[in-house]
Formats: sequence, structure tokens, C-alpha cells
Amino acid sequence: QLQLVESGGGLVQPGGSLRLSCAASGFTLDSYAIGWFRQAPGKERKGLSCISSSGGSTNYADSVKGRFTISRDSAKNTVYLQMNSLKPEDTAVYYCAARWQAMCAWRNNEYAYWGQGTQVTVSS
Repeated sequence: QLQLVESGGGLVQPGGSLRLSCAASGFTLDSYAIGWFRQAPGKERKGLSCISSSGGSTNYADSVKGRFTISRDSAKNTVYLQMNSLKPEDTAVYYCAARWQAMCAWRNNEYAYWGQGTQVTVSS
């Protein structure tokens, strides 16, 4: 069974950092581009960052550029999202998703596999 599991969310103060993990089971991520998305209450799910299957290409939404870093570890079959300088407006449920393509995409419907999400709350 193909599964993605996010972890690493939690409560953090403004200006703090978190590292989210997206671990795959039942398949290897090497052939998949991986995206990170988030959904705040009452809002649509939006793409934040994406990494190509090779790891050679990364993309970021303007809202997180310079603060978030996406990376992948093939040995651990895991993709990470390092989040620094967190702001209250970063509060949301964060999802990772996989598409069986080399290159990134931004639209939700271009990803076939999704994790269950992890809550990130930025508050003092």
C-alpha cells in the first residue's frame, strides 16, 4: 500500500523553526516529484514548495521563499521541509504529495498520493 506520512508539526512561537518530514512506505520516492501544500481554516489548499525527483530542482511560493527549504534524502525515503522565521499566518495543516513525474507541479490535481497532514500552529 502506497502511503505518505507527515510528521514534525506542532506549536511554535513567531520567529521559530520547525522541520516537517514526509516519509513514504510501500514505494520509493526516487521517481516522484514531491510537493508541500498547506490549508488554513476556511481557505483552499495551496502549494508551497516542490522538489523534482532528482532533487536538482526546487520551487517555492513567494510567501515562503527565503524562509522554507525543501530537501530529500533517498536513503531515508523521506522529503523534508525546513521552516524558519515562522509567522502566525503560516498556521495551517501541512500536506506532502507525490506525483510520478520528474518535474514539479503546483496544482493539487497533479498529485496522485497525499499524506494525512500535520498541524502547524504559530502563536505566542
